[in-house]
Formats: sequence, C-alpha cells, structure tokens
Amino acid sequence: MYSQMTSGLPDPEFQAEFYQDVPVKRLIAWGIDFAITIALTLVLALLTFPISVFFFPLWFLIVSFAYRVLTISRWSATLGMRLVAIDLRQSDGSYFDTPSAIMHTLLFTISSSFIVPQIISIIMAVNFPRAQMLHDVFMGTAAVNRSARS
Repeated sequence: MYSQMTSGLPDPEFQAEFYQDVPVKRLIAWGIDFAITIALTLVLALLTFPISVFFFPLWFLIVSFAYRVLTISRWSATLGMRLVAIDLRQSDGSYFDTPSAIMHTLLFTISSSFIVPQIISIIMAVNFPRAQMLHDVFMGTAAVNRSARS
C-alpha cells in the first residue's frame, strides 16, 4: 500500500539523485525558515508592543503557519527549501496546492510540537529511501532535489 501511495514520486533505487543529501538540506532549510519566521514575528511584536510580550509564542505559531502555507502553496517549497534547491512533491509527483500545503503544515506543526514525533521524523528522514519525515509518510509526499527534476 505504501508504494501505491507514492507511485508518482521518483524511485529512490533508480533515481537516487532526487533524494541525495535531502535530510541535510531539510535541516539547513529549517534553520533558514526558523530565522525568517523569528524575524517576521519580531516585526509583528514591535508593531503590537506592549501587548505582544504576552502573546509572542502565539504570534510565532501564527506567523510560522502562515509563512509555510503561503510559500509551500506558491512554490511547493519554503524560502529555505528554495535556497537549498529542494521542493515538496505530492504522491502523484505534482507540486503542492493550497489544501495540501495547509495539511502538510498542520502535520508538520503538530509533529514539531512534541519531542517523540520529532525524533521519529529525524530517524525516518535519515533511514527511509525517500528521506521522508513522519508528516511526509502520512501524506505520501516527499522532498526532492530541484536540480534533479526530469
């Protein structure tokens, strides 16, 4: 069943270049996206000071969610992912649309909120042939190298 869910994605055995270094690139992209999200949240916090002091974590969550949905629905990648030349593909190989971006971001946010799913995701990304994380496997999606597009 798993192979049917991801049949439109490049085959990791015969097209390994699509998945080469993806876990490391995702980590770098996450760091870039985190920095962008913090910067955007700080701007929002300054605009809403002093009330923002009490709501900073909520602002961060909202900004992060909106940032991920907007960038993934537009480019099938966040700005960090674009900088490291990876993008997200759906199970049929197509790019993300808005509903897929919302679901992916929701699952990413939930799994990132708890340490156990985070650890599981990291282990999966390093060991799965398609370098998929927990939320990717759940949706049947994968991050692939953009330069390897056919």
